Amino acid sequence: MDLSAHVTALAEATGRFARDAQAAGLDARVPTCPGWSVRDLIAHQGMVHRWATAQVLGNSAGIEVPAAFEEEGLAHADPVSWLVEGSSALIAALAAAPADLEAFVFLADAPAPREFWARRQCHETTIHAADALSARIGGMPSARLSEVSSPVAVDGLDELLTGFLPRPKSKLRTQQPVRVAVRPTDVDRAWIVEVRAEQPAATRHTAEAVELDDADVTFRGTAADLCLGLWNRGDEVTTDDEAMLARWRELARVTWG
Repeated sequence: MDLSAHVTALAEATGRFARDAQAAGLDARVPTCPGWSVRDLIAHQGMVHRWATAQVLGNSAGIEVPAAFEEEGLAHADPVSWLVEGSSALIAALAAAPADLEAFVFLADAPAPREFWARRQCHETTIHAADALSARIGGMPSARLSEVSSPVAVDGLDELLTGFLPRPKSKLRTQQPVRVAVRPTDVDRAWIVEVRAEQPAATRHTAEAVELDDADVTFRGTAADLCLGLWNRGDEVTTDDEAMLARWRELARVTWG
């Protein structure tokens, strides 16, 4: 996906988020985010959009005090409109930013800053749109209901596996190395994640790469099944090692801060 595709997917995810949040109601519980209401979810996502906009614009005040954005969202009379306004401002900032933008990035194997922030907020919003869906339906969202396209899901998987997991702060670790093959059934992409005592390492492969057959554990599903499932927003991943999948769900969590 290029910058234009990420920005389009960000706008689409914001639309799904707003639709499902409105339908669920601000006081509805969010099953995929225990302890949160829809209002909390909106305030968090709107805060992240505004913080990302501050990064793109070089606004030091917005970068340093993101909690103020969250408080604004919690107190807003119309949080759904506030969410959409924040997403629109982010999209405008990305459109106006120079190709050689200098800004903070925080993932392993990160693209250039302008592309990084478009990609990161595309997937941030896609996952939290699934949270809003979970509030509307009262349970774990399916890939079909989530409306996550295959290209977005593949790119989101790649960001998770090669960007988030290899960071030193990753908690997904094992004393003995375990090679996990992540194998979408609907695209010519796959990954091998080596889980070990230090932070995981991930490599990209084609769907038929022979290395995949030598993995200790395999996770399968459509790209959307895997993207949602490995982000703890779905339960449609199939595996030959349920214990490893449970360990992944417990430890491969990304939280703010």
